[in-house]
Amino acid sequence: MKKQTDKQLKSKEHEDLERDLNLKIIQVTTEIKDHYPELIKFLDEMPVTIPDEQNMEITLKNLKSYYDSLNSILNNYITEQA
Repeated sequence: MKKQTDKQLKSKEHEDLERDLNLKIIQVTTEIKDHYPELIKFLDEMPVTIPDEQNMEITLKNLKSYYDSLNSILNNYITEQA
């Protein structure tokens, strides 16, 4: 079996992190659409996250920021409604 290079390992790690963040984003977005449709208007105002092969760390930061923003909007809304 061929030994993986550092770049291949980083790429695999990046793919795993990106997949995980995208899954979390989908879960929060689905919860908003299914249970809090009044918040959908905020989804259109969120920044777009576009993958960039040359700047993988920035892409992960963007995805993380997007996820955190979605989560914050949802959690703040739920707290205010309680």
